[in-house]
Amino acid sequence: MTLSRAQFLSAVAAAAVAPLARPALAQGAAPGIDAASKTITVGAFTPVTGPVPFYAILTRAADAFFKYKNENGGIRGWQVRYATMDDGYEPSRSVAVTRRLVEEQGIFALVAPVGTATSVAVIPYAREQGLPMIGPIGGASAFFTEKHVFPLLPDYGWSAAANAEYALDGLKLQRVALLWENDELGRSARRGFDKYLASRKMEPAESQSFDVRATDFTPQIRRLISARADGVVMFGSNANLAAALRSANRGGYNATWFAPFFTADPSTYRLASDLLDGTYFSSWLLPVGGSEPEVEAYRQSVGKYAPNDPVGVFGLNGWSNAALFASGFERLLDSGKPLTRENLIEAMEGLTNAAVGGARNVSFQPGDHRGTRQEGIIQAKGGAFNLVREFRPYPAAAFDLPT
Repeated sequence: MTLSRAQFLSAVAAAAVAPLARPALAQGAAPGIDAASKTITVGAFTPVTGPVPFYAILTRAADAFFKYKNENGGIRGWQVRYATMDDGYEPSRSVAVTRRLVEEQGIFALVAPVGTATSVAVIPYAREQGLPMIGPIGGASAFFTEKHVFPLLPDYGWSAAANAEYALDGLKLQRVALLWENDELGRSARRGFDKYLASRKMEPAESQSFDVRATDFTPQIRRLISARADGVVMFGSNANLAAALRSANRGGYNATWFAPFFTADPSTYRLASDLLDGTYFSSWLLPVGGSEPEVEAYRQSVGKYAPNDPVGVFGLNGWSNAALFASGFERLLDSGKPLTRENLIEAMEGLTNAAVGGARNVSFQPGDHRGTRQEGIIQAKGGAFNLVREFRPYPAAAFDLPT
């Protein structure tokens, strides 16, 4: 996804946060809890500046969720104050920003902080503070066993395995290959893909890495042709997927393509045009054009509170991670227990098969924080994204906890 200069400046202006006055803390009250006004303060770090300012779309969508919730009765009558600060997508700054959010804003929890490496860097400090991290927007396996961390996003290896399963069992393809971005995202996908195929006593038809900045996939396409791969699972950005489809088209290579959830987005159509038609995506999120009440609420709230942002997977992702906090806080309120960080963690660990924003079947339990436990299959066709296979559990062979 790329932004024009005007869009970038608009994003900076929309996501920049003016200093917020910290609410007075009643004696003995937990941080971020103002019982007198029934207001709870939560916060997040987000890259308004740095290499990926467009990721602030995630934060503006999370903010839109809270504004939508506040205007519709709040969370069981509680209003949410969402304090966000720019970290430039630098892990060291993320730690510093989190410290400021805790010490200056008195946040109750981090909610929908943006980034894998940035969120991982904050874990030790959050652990020390007993600070819940609800819905970190990243794909690190480190999240799944941390007591205070509750992710929605899956390990990319589980998603790659879900793609491979559908290719082999759903479409009856014979020779499935993997193209993977040469970083932790791609390596995670490769681990899950290889592990799943090994469980079926199969090997990839081909396995090729690429640099995230790659714009020409001709060498990889030649290898796929030589391998006679009839299915290709691509784990990289939407720009990588579009470039690979263009290279395949130039080379006369016809195969069925698969990709991860975050590329099932209108921005990918803008990059790939009708070459994207027919591509399948394993996704823990419902299609952004769906008729489900939560998805419709996402579209309406973003249209109202972030009208300059596109409606797409990025936004639904951020919106859903904010909704995760609402689900946990509702459980805490319903429990009748004191509103403490520790009790929020306990409430989160009791979420079972919950519908959370655009996600379904979200569950947590002590020692196992794999929140999203299933994926559906979405297909791109005619400029739209449609669910073509209902949500199913991840392939057991790849759905494991980190060791």
